[in-house]
Amino acid sequence: MHQPLQLKTSSTAGQSYFEPLKILTLSLAFACILSSKHAHSELSTQQQKSKNEGIKLYNQYKATSAIEFLKIAADGGDDEALYYLGESIRKNNRYLTQEAQKAYEESAKKGNIYSMIRLGGADQDLCVTMKNCSPSEQSPEGWINEAKKLATDQASHGNAESMYLLWEITGNDEWLEKSAEKGFALAQFRLATKYQEGGGVFLLPSRRSDEIEKWMKASAENGYPPAMMGFAAARIEKADFSSFRTWTEKAAASGYVSAIFGYASYIGEVEPKYGFTSDPVTSYALLSNLLELDGGGNVINNVNDVLPEVEKNLSKEQIGKAKELAKTWKANHPPLSLFPDKLGY
Repeated sequence: MHQPLQLKTSSTAGQSYFEPLKILTLSLAFACILSSKHAHSELSTQQQKSKNEGIKLYNQYKATSAIEFLKIAADGGDDEALYYLGESIRKNNRYLTQEAQKAYEESAKKGNIYSMIRLGGADQDLCVTMKNCSPSEQSPEGWINEAKKLATDQASHGNAESMYLLWEITGNDEWLEKSAEKGFALAQFRLATKYQEGGGVFLLPSRRSDEIEKWMKASAENGYPPAMMGFAAARIEKADFSSFRTWTEKAAASGYVSAIFGYASYIGEVEPKYGFTSDPVTSYALLSNLLELDGGGNVINNVNDVLPEVEKNLSKEQIGKAKELAKTWKANHPPLSLFPDKLGY
């Protein structure tokens, strides 16, 4: 089931009002949480704009388009821009090229643990099968040891994200639990999904369900959009439609593509489910914004299935209002994002 977004719709179709400042602040706060805790190099205004644009495109599965922007920021020595540059190049080529490796190494030397972890997995990359891996400044084992050492040091000073990265490095669930308890939203989400998939030991099934909901809610409240959808799903299982609507709307207002599609689909119906108010004008506006996502994820196909069904119930005047609303929404909310795993493949 797709899930929805933090737009507040009035009872009059086409009339919507938003809470952009609150949601934008929450989204930016979460973006900051996911940044490396090492200080980034000072970037010029243009370099910072390029970095933001590059990461935005990367999060929309547009790695090829992201590269030129990330290179501008990477030239300023920003370790996070260098990491995302390496990621974009690697994903575009489907293996660890020499150029990607260079970006990771420059980032790692600036203390970026994500880049160290990526370099630590080089011996499992497709380049090994292709027999064209580039020489590295140190072995994958060396990079992993360096990542572990730095993350351990940071974790000892209470850094919750580093605790999470130690879980990524070691697979020791104690680090995931410690990170979640320290309030790192991604760790809280991972812990909830781990329990959903059967991890952990619980004497009673109800206890497992309680822990799943507890950590999904904590992650949602800390601003992680996929957790907002996860918590919304937990509430709908208990027929709490009010909470379901609230959290799916919040997820959509964060720019989360799946949530926007779900929310827009619900309110585009003549008789929406779960207590949503029918608002085909807003539905059209949000769905049309998703058409820019041509980088992957099958979003375009989904939108092309639903948008014509919404459009056939709108007048030309309503479509005109929807197009203006689409511009307003885009200007007052965080960029569209699929929220890919930062260490995902």
